[in-house]
Amino acid sequence: MSGFSLPQVISKWEYFMSLAQLSAQRSKDPSTQCGAAIINPAGRCIGLGYNGFPNGCKEVFSWNRDGDFQFTKYAFVVHAEANAIMNATADTAGADIFCTLFPCNECAKLIVQAGIKRVLFDSDKYHDSDFSLAARRIFFAAGVEMIEILNAS
Repeated sequence: MSGFSLPQVISKWEYFMSLAQLSAQRSKDPSTQCGAAIINPAGRCIGLGYNGFPNGCKEVFSWNRDGDFQFTKYAFVVHAEANAIMNATADTAGADIFCTLFPCNECAKLIVQAGIKRVLFDSDKYHDSDFSLAARRIFFAAGVEMIEILNAS
């Protein structure tokens, strides 16, 4: 069989992070598109999410980043991790969550409450921010493992 070669096989972590990255492309946020995928202990995807406004509010709020808090996206956006948890089709206990961006402290609380045991992330651009440091403290206290996946795309 000359000229025949097998395709390159990606790892399961690359595959699952690709699901999160693909989900992020659904976000209409012009500056930060985030995605998340929840994978149960059996290796099945049970939840996907991306950052966006609450259902029914998509045309009401602005994607502005600066100015009065009430007129920025920060007051209204539902993060990818929260949407993935809300969209989960099965029990999330013991699951992994693959995130395109390291979770904030608010999402960290939801992840712990959902029983997710491992957070795998692609970007940590806010590593030294207060909300990122608080998220790490929450994960550490709850025994949630944090793994940065480099070059997952």
